[in-house]
Amino acid sequence: MSNVSNDNSSDLEFPYCDDVSKYEKIAKIGQGTFGEVFKAKHKQTKKIVALKKVLMDNEKEGFPITALREIKILQLLKHENVVNLIEICRTKSNDPKGKATFYLVFDFCEHDLAGLLSNINVKFSLGEIKKVMKQLLNGLYYIHSNKILHRDMKAANILITKTGVLKLADFGLARAYSQQNKQTKYTNRVVTLWYRPPELLLGERNYGAPVDLWGAGCIMAEMWTRSPIMQGNTEQNQLQLISQLCGSICPEVWPGVEKLELYHKLDLPKGLKRRVKERLKAYVKDNHALDLLDKLLTLDPSKRSDADNLLNHDFFWSDPMPTDLGKMLSQHNTSMFEFLAPRRRPNVNPQASLPHLGHQVKSHDGQYHDRVF
Repeated sequence: MSNVSNDNSSDLEFPYCDDVSKYEKIAKIGQGTFGEVFKAKHKQTKKIVALKKVLMDNEKEGFPITALREIKILQLLKHENVVNLIEICRTKSNDPKGKATFYLVFDFCEHDLAGLLSNINVKFSLGEIKKVMKQLLNGLYYIHSNKILHRDMKAANILITKTGVLKLADFGLARAYSQQNKQTKYTNRVVTLWYRPPELLLGERNYGAPVDLWGAGCIMAEMWTRSPIMQGNTEQNQLQLISQLCGSICPEVWPGVEKLELYHKLDLPKGLKRRVKERLKAYVKDNHALDLLDKLLTLDPSKRSDADNLLNHDFFWSDPMPTDLGKMLSQHNTSMFEFLAPRRRPNVNPQASLPHLGHQVKSHDGQYHDRVF
């Protein structure tokens, strides 16, 4: 299976599709655009797995192309920090015309990062945050080396086992990409809004690995703030929040940005200074961490550091060193998933960004000034 970018199902090496009834569902642990996820147990071996239901509702015939793409990518990716696809199962239907339901079967992970962060009793030390980020960047380095973009980086898609091993999960929006072919156009309607990088919000369709690194920066900041740092309610509002944190989007800081499709169509704030370190230091007391965040949340994707360079950053090589998560997680016996946690609501104030921090407001003279809540 060498060609992931070919969405033809003919070259897909399907493992034998066993009957899903060999698994017993225990609990529903996820619900998204791409279907339900269940915790389940193999009836004979007692192995605990996650079953991800493949949505077939909109399919007139055949297997959904998005699921095919996800399966092909997961068959290619085998790494400690990427979720492991065990097999594909199906329901047996007695009705010859009845459609089977397909399930992707994964190794079970006890938590997702959004679930952990929403629990005030889960406290990450600086060394443990370093371990999370190191594993996250290791996973991104591996998938990008295999020419795969994740395209949906967010805390809910970062799984963590009870022993503290991090797994990138939910490759439902992932795709193969080419750095050579500058003519390739991908959809920019990807990545959950709060984690979506500025190039996608401005209509870029020829993008690459930096889209995932922006999401990694948002996730890293969330390790301290405990909720998403830029909670926009529209694309325009999201760009406003990005500008208030990272400075005005303009050709001076991002050469060529004016050529992007939506640059002149959206009302972008002018005259804003970059304030990433200044606004996050209320939460993040470590200077190396602030510097790493600054590098991840870089407006110009061509200047955003890649995973390989970031893994050499002083953040990972200074005291405290990355600390194993197993000991801290062993104090928590119940699984924590975003789906099971209290709903994290978007900010009702469309100007608001970075919980509990002052933000900038536009005055009658057209300039932006600090306002503290």
